[in-house]
Amino acid sequence: MSVIPSDLEIAQSATLKHINEIAEQLGLDPDTDLEHYGKYMAKIELSALEKFKDKPDGKYIDVTALTPTPLGEGKSTTTVGLGQALNLIGKKATVTVRQPSQGPTFGIKGGAAGGGYSQIIPMEKFNLHLTGDIHAITAAHNLVAAMIDAHLYHGNKRNINPHNIAWRRVVDLNDRALRNIIIGLGNRFDGVPRQTGFDITVASEIMAILALTTSLQDMRERIGRMVVAYDKDKKPITADDIGAAGAATVLMRDAIKPTLMQTLENTPALVHAGPFANIAHGNSSVLADMLALKTSEYVITESGFGADIGAEKFFNIKCRYSGLKPDAAVLVVTIRALKSHTGRYKIIPGKPLPDELTQENVADVEEGAANMIRHLENLRKFGITPVVAINRFTDDTDKEIEAVKEIALASGALGAAVADHWANGGAGATELAEMVVDAANQENDFKFLYDVNLPIKDKIEIIAKEIYRADGVDYDPVAERQIRQFEKDGFGNLPICMAKTHLSFSADPKLKGAPTGFTIPITEVRASVGAGFIYPLCGNMRTMPGLSASPAALNVDIDEEGNVVGLF
Repeated sequence: MSVIPSDLEIAQSATLKHINEIAEQLGLDPDTDLEHYGKYMAKIELSALEKFKDKPDGKYIDVTALTPTPLGEGKSTTTVGLGQALNLIGKKATVTVRQPSQGPTFGIKGGAAGGGYSQIIPMEKFNLHLTGDIHAITAAHNLVAAMIDAHLYHGNKRNINPHNIAWRRVVDLNDRALRNIIIGLGNRFDGVPRQTGFDITVASEIMAILALTTSLQDMRERIGRMVVAYDKDKKPITADDIGAAGAATVLMRDAIKPTLMQTLENTPALVHAGPFANIAHGNSSVLADMLALKTSEYVITESGFGADIGAEKFFNIKCRYSGLKPDAAVLVVTIRALKSHTGRYKIIPGKPLPDELTQENVADVEEGAANMIRHLENLRKFGITPVVAINRFTDDTDKEIEAVKEIALASGALGAAVADHWANGGAGATELAEMVVDAANQENDFKFLYDVNLPIKDKIEIIAKEIYRADGVDYDPVAERQIRQFEKDGFGNLPICMAKTHLSFSADPKLKGAPTGFTIPITEVRASVGAGFIYPLCGNMRTMPGLSASPAALNVDIDEEGNVVGLF
C-alpha cells in the first residue's frame, strides 16, 4: 500500500474552489446570501432560509458510531467521505459538522475536520479560530459571569445567594488548574470573594443554545431564560433578571450564522456550533441542518461519540426542538474498537496500539460485536433504518470484515459496507453511499424514546434502562434535592441530556462491550433552561478536561514560510 501523507500535508496541497462557487452549488447568491471571510470561508445569512422556505427538505442522515476507543473511530472522516461519495454517485449532498474545540485540537484526540482524503478545508482554519464563533461564546458567557459578580458587588438587589451561583466561567482550552478557583481576592474594591471555577467553552449553555436555536429572536429568548443563580429563597435568577441577556445576544449576533466551507472534493460543508456529546448534546446546529436540507438532496450530519450518547441526544433533543425527522443512520465501526470491547486490550492515546490488537482475530471481533449489536438495536428503537460503515484500517483482514458484515446484517442493519474513504476519498465510500440511499428510501416510523412531560426521574431511567441497559439509577442526595427543586421551579418538562463517559454504555469507562448488571450513578443534576434540557452528571464527569503529559500542542509550530506544521 502506498504511503498516505499526513492530514495537514494533504489539506495544504488541495485545490480549493472560491467559496462563491461552493455557494452557487447550493443555489446561494454570493452577493446577498454570504458574508465573506476571505476566499474560502463565508457565513450564510439566515435570510436564505426565507428564500428557500417553499422547497422540500432533502434526506436527513445521521452518522454515529459504536462505543469508541479513546482514539475515536473516524465518524468525522466517514461523514465527509460519505458526502463526497454521494456526489460521486450523482446525488447533491452537503455535510454539516461541528466546529472543533481547541481542547481536543491541542490535546490528544485531535480536531474534527476528518482525515486522509476525506477532510474539510482549509484544515488549519477549521481546527483553530475559524470565523470566531467559539470566541464569541466565550465572550458572551463570561460577560454574564462578570455581570453576576458586579451585581453582588453593587448591593445585590436580587438577593442572590453567593453560595448558589450556577454560572461558572469558560475558556476553550484543557486547563485542569481552573476547575476550582477563588475569585474576588484582594481588597474590598476587587469584588465579593467566592468559590467558582471554569468549564471548557464547548460545555457552555450558550454553545448549546447556538446549536439548538432557530432564529436570532429565539436565541435572545433562550439566553434570557438561562438560570444563572438562585436567591436566598431558592428562587431561580435568570440572565434577564440581572440584565445580561441583551448584551450577550449581541455578542452572538454573527456567531448564529453557519459557516460555509468545502471538502477536499469541493463538496459543500456547513460548520456550526461544537458542543461535546459526553457533556452537552454533541451535535452541529439546527440552523445549519435546516439550510442544508433546503439546498441539497442529502444532508450528512454527525452526532458525537457513540450512539448511546450523541445519537440518542440527536433524536431526543435536537430533532425534538427542530421538528426535523431523520431518514437513516450510519453506524461507524472499526475492527480495533470491536476487539477492544472484549476488554482484553488497553488503548492509550499517544502510544502505539498493542501488537496483538493488529493481528487477525475473528473470535475477538465476534465477541466485541456485542457492542455493535446493542447500538443497532437502540437505533431501531427510534424507528429508523441503520447502515454499518466499516471504517477500514490497514491491519484489518478480509475474514474480520466478513464477520462484521454477517453480524451487522443479522442484527438489523440494512447493510454493511467497507469504507476506504480515508485513503481514497469519495471513491472509497460509494458502496456505503448506495446503501445510505437505499436506507433513506425505506419506510420509517421515527419516534422519541420518552414523553417530555414525564417526571425527570422517569425520563432519566428510561434512557438508562432502554439505551444503556442499566438495572437502575442511583441518585446522590444532592441530585435528589436538585431534581425536586427543578420540578418545583417548573423545569420538569424538559428533555434529558445525560453527561456520561463516552467509553462505555455504563458510567465506568473500563466496562467494555455490552455490559449488564450495573446501575447508573447520578451525582449532580443541572438545568440548562435556556438550551432547554435537564443535565444529569453520571459518576465522575468533568466539564473542564486537562492536558496530558504529551499533548498535541507540543507538535504545533510555524515554519520559516509562516505555514502551520504539526497539526495532525
